[in-house]
Amino acid sequence: MSKKIAVFVWNYFTNDARVLRECTALQEAGYHVDLIAIHDAKQPELPLQESPIENFTIYRVQNSYPDFLTPLINTMRFIKRSKLSLAILGCIFLLLLLFSPLPTLIGSLIVAIFFHRKVQTLVRRSLIFTRMVRQGLAKRYDIYHANDLNTLPQATICAKVFRKKKLVYDSHEVQTSRTGYNNPMYGISEKFLLRFTDICIHENDTRAAYIEDRYHFYPKVVHNYPNKVYPEEATGIDIHQLLDIPPLEPILLYQGGVQTGRGLDKLIEATALFDRGIVVIIGDGRIKADLQQRVMDANLEERIKFLPKVPLQDLLAYTKNAYLGFQILNNVCFNHYSASSNKLFEYVMSGVPVIGSNFPEIRKIVQGEQVGIVVDSHDPVSVAAGVNTLLADAELHEKMRQNCFLAREKYNWDKEKVIFLEIYKELEDGHDKE
Repeated sequence: MSKKIAVFVWNYFTNDARVLRECTALQEAGYHVDLIAIHDAKQPELPLQESPIENFTIYRVQNSYPDFLTPLINTMRFIKRSKLSLAILGCIFLLLLLFSPLPTLIGSLIVAIFFHRKVQTLVRRSLIFTRMVRQGLAKRYDIYHANDLNTLPQATICAKVFRKKKLVYDSHEVQTSRTGYNNPMYGISEKFLLRFTDICIHENDTRAAYIEDRYHFYPKVVHNYPNKVYPEEATGIDIHQLLDIPPLEPILLYQGGVQTGRGLDKLIEATALFDRGIVVIIGDGRIKADLQQRVMDANLEERIKFLPKVPLQDLLAYTKNAYLGFQILNNVCFNHYSASSNKLFEYVMSGVPVIGSNFPEIRKIVQGEQVGIVVDSHDPVSVAAGVNTLLADAELHEKMRQNCFLAREKYNWDKEKVIFLEIYKELEDGHDKE
C-alpha cells in the first residue's frame, strides 16, 4: 500500500513550479500526495478540489470569513463607503448608549477593533491556518511536508501533536532575511519549530551554509531546477507580433514577479543606455503600476513593454523569443543575495543568455557555465554595458546560447529529483535531520 503524504503550501497553487515538480516526483515514485493550498475567492473558477493526475489531489481551503460574520463584514464595508451611513450609525449608537451603556460599549469596541485592517488580516489568516490543520487531519498521512515557514506550524501540529508522524520542512526562501520578513519572530519561530522536523531542505549550498551557521546543522539541498524540455523544437508565442515589435528588434526579457528588490527600477534606468532592443516584462506584482508610471515619466513606452503573468505551462513558449534574459536581483537581503531562482534556469533551458547579478549562486551558473554576463545589478551603467556587449557581438551571443543548451543537460529536474527522492528514502529508513 502506497504511503500518503500531506503537502502544505501558502498560495493558490496556480504557478508554483517547484512544489508541482516535487509533488509529481513523489506521485511517480508511488506515493499518494494530497496538496493543501488556499482558495482564491477572486477566482471562483479555481476548484476547491482537483486531481490533475492519479494519486495527486489538490485541496484548497476557503480564504473567506464564516457565514455568520458576513453580515458584519458587509455592514462595515458599506459604512466605510458612506459618510451618511456613518452619521446614522452614530445616532443609533448614542440612542443605544442611553438605554444599554455597557453592552453597547463592549459591542462597539469589538466592531472598532475589527475595523482595523491588520486585525481583519489576522482573523482571516487564523481561519486559513485552522482550515489547513483540519484538512491535514482529515486523513491518516504517513508524512507531512511543509513548504516554507508559513506552513510549518500547521504541518507540525498535524505531524507531531496529533499523528506522531514524520515531518519535512522544505524552505524555498531564507525566512530570517527576506523582503517583508523583518520581524525577529520569524527567526524565533523557525528555531523553535526546527526541533520537531525530521528533515530540513534548502534550495542551494549558499543558503544551506547560512542555516548551518545559524542553527548548527547542514540541511539537505534540492536545487530549483526546471524540468528538462526543448522549447526550441516547439511552436512559440510570437512576442514581436503580440506587442507589435519590429521583427529584427531584439527582445530583452524579464519574467517573474514584479516586486521590490528585483532590479526592475534599475532596468528602467538602464534601458535608455541600451544600443537597441525592446525590454519586455512578463509578470505581475505589487510595484507593477509604479513601474509603468516610471516608464511613462521617462518617455520609454516604446522601449519597455509589459505583459501579464502567463500560465506556467506556457511560459517557455514566450521565453524562447528572447535575445537575452535578466536576473538582476538587488542585494536588499540575504534571500536575494543567495538566490538561484526559477527564471535563471528557465532562460538557460530556453537557450537565452543571461544578464545576471554578481551574487554567488547566480555567478556560479552564469559565469561558470559561460551562459551570460554578470553585472553590478545596482548600477544601470553596468547593466547596460552587459546588454550592449551581447548586442554588439553576435558570435559571443551564439556561443553563450549553445552553452545554455549544454548547461540544461546538467541543471534540470530529471537529475535533481533523484536527490529529492533519496531524501524521502532516507526519511523512511529512519535517518533524521543531522
